[in-house]
Amino acid sequence: MAKLSVIAREAKRQKLVATHAAKRQALKEAGDYQALDKLPRNASPVRLKNRCKLTGRPRGYMRKFGVCRNVFREMASAGKIPGLTKSSW
Repeated sequence: MAKLSVIAREAKRQKLVATHAAKRQALKEAGDYQALDKLPRNASPVRLKNRCKLTGRPRGYMRKFGVCRNVFREMASAGKIPGLTKSSW
């Protein structure tokens, strides 16, 4: 599991991106890049990192499910993901 401080930092970034999204869009359309520079750096959506919702793991993230591959495998084996079955041949 990732450090709680890292998970909290990422949540803070997501909140900042959401609050400044409309303002960033307006400044981009106006072409006012000096005002855009004055916004917080963490308000840029480029700085977001996809993390597992349960463990905070940054690697092996599966967008469709919102979890990392390890948690996905456990949930799939336990039958917690609807419509998903373990394949065998």
